[in-house]
Amino acid sequence: MTQSRLSATVMTRVLLRSLLLQASWNFERLQSLGVAYVLAPALHQLYKDEDLALAYARHLEYFNTHPFLAGTVLGITLSLEETRSQGKTCYLEVKEFKNMIMAPYAAMGDAFFWGGVRPLAAAIALFFAFRGSLWAPVVFLLLFNLPHFWFRVVGLLRGYTLGLRAIDDIGRYHLPDLAIRCKEATVILLGALCAYLCFIALRTEEVATGWGLAALPLVAGGGWLIRKGVSALMLVLTVCALVLSLHHLME
Repeated sequence: MTQSRLSATVMTRVLLRSLLLQASWNFERLQSLGVAYVLAPALHQLYKDEDLALAYARHLEYFNTHPFLAGTVLGITLSLEETRSQGKTCYLEVKEFKNMIMAPYAAMGDAFFWGGVRPLAAAIALFFAFRGSLWAPVVFLLLFNLPHFWFRVVGLLRGYTLGLRAIDDIGRYHLPDLAIRCKEATVILLGALCAYLCFIALRTEEVATGWGLAALPLVAGGGWLIRKGVSALMLVLTVCALVLSLHHLME
């Protein structure tokens, strides 16, 4: 056992390995093998021999959470393992902590990243795509991955530094509220995109642009469907398909 804090090299290796958290799955324990792989450099610094084997066994049990928020969970886990390796009393055991936190983080991560950030990034990128800009995929990847990497990196570091106090970090971001705001912004952007495309199409066909008001039911209907729980990303793809079909028919 060691009394020292984890080195910067070890933390860097853990961070890089966290990108491969989902590279190995099994139907019984889901992300457990990934967790063991991610934490391996730290566990080897903290434990030796039999203690190391027991540490691996703790992290080969069932685990599943959102991969982008897993950084905070793994950071706090490292803090608890370090406290344990030093022979100090832990207020919460590693297994109890992981079982307590993984499901709420999975739910918040799904709502925010898959239901909020991804459709919003796609809607913004569509403006570039319909103008024929090759920057569209770059814009999408940047907008989606900036918050993704922020939570991965900062979550891991603050989780390790603050320990259990870092649980409050996710709460201060109000991710469920942000997810709703992202969905609302996506609807607004899709409405603006529909209006823009209608304006361009009507001007090309030399039709009075006032007919563009016919798109209002589409915008209102999209907002209503999202409020009812329909995926915003599905609506983005549906609008794209309809617009491309109409454009093909006009040609």
